[in-house]
Amino acid sequence: MPATQTAWNPQDANPPTFESVWASFQEFREGMVKLRESQAESQKEHAQGMQEFRDGMAKLRENQAESQKENAQGMQEFRDGMAKLRESQKETDRQMKEYNKRFGEFTKRFGEVVEYMVAPNLCEKFGELGLVFPKANSGTRVSDHENNIHFEIDVMLENGDKALLVEVKTKLDSEDVKNHIKRIEKMRTYSDLHGDRRAFLGAVAGVVMASNVKEYALGQGLYVVEPSGETFNITPPIGKPKEW
Repeated sequence: MPATQTAWNPQDANPPTFESVWASFQEFREGMVKLRESQAESQKEHAQGMQEFRDGMAKLRENQAESQKENAQGMQEFRDGMAKLRESQKETDRQMKEYNKRFGEFTKRFGEVVEYMVAPNLCEKFGELGLVFPKANSGTRVSDHENNIHFEIDVMLENGDKALLVEVKTKLDSEDVKNHIKRIEKMRTYSDLHGDRRAFLGAVAGVVMASNVKEYALGQGLYVVEPSGETFNITPPIGKPKEW
């Protein structure tokens, strides 16, 4: 079964502009920073509650030899510490739910960034590196039931001789890099079975990635795409880009 593609069409009615999508993206990142600050404050209160709990326990032990009244007071402080600890935990749980909700919204928004900003602008960016790709497609899916080959490509740039497969993640890790290499290998197998002799290149894009993940991807012969200010940068792989 042939691959299906959803090409970016500049003629689409009222597509989001680069500036509007990027502004929304930046607004989300600022919201994420505030959320992390709020979580840090909640964790601080949680730690304070734990300390008060421990202090209450220590005082309870010290008061065991004292009068029943003082012992009762220690018990009350212990209960107060436990109550404050539970309230702090509730706040942490609430913030985690809010984080998950916002992260889901961000994932959806990031999909828009890929479709309306990353895909078409990647052609221009790679052109600056000497790779000319006149065609950019997002959401390419291959379903070859006869040969049991199934995979999806977030963004694929194409010309007559080469195609570049890009995997886009909000948070890129080394496992994502390994999976993308397997995806490119599947593309090579699928193309050979259908007479497509083009060379295939690979790239990974991520809003967040650790330095070791970036180095790993570059060492595997992949391009790395990452945000930079109001646009994004492409880092070429270490040595010659790998071709499949």
